[in-house]
Amino acid sequence: MNWDRVEGNWKQLKGKAREKWGKLTDSDFEQIAGKKDQLIGRIQERYGISRDEAQKQADEWVKVQTLDEPHHAGKM
Repeated sequence: MNWDRVEGNWKQLKGKAREKWGKLTDSDFEQIAGKKDQLIGRIQERYGISRDEAQKQADEWVKVQTLDEPHHAGKM
């Protein structure tokens, strides 16, 4: 998935993001609103890691995200 789709489907995906980054607050997730830079900044801040590491985590997370859409079933 790409970041444009993440932003457009943030309501569906923020639960998955919450599972990955449990230190982020509800307020953080509202502020992030699917925006890559916001997510990276919050991960960096809450976890005390470098921006590069936060970006790596966010990029790896976005690569494996899927939406529960019926027309995607069975496609590879």
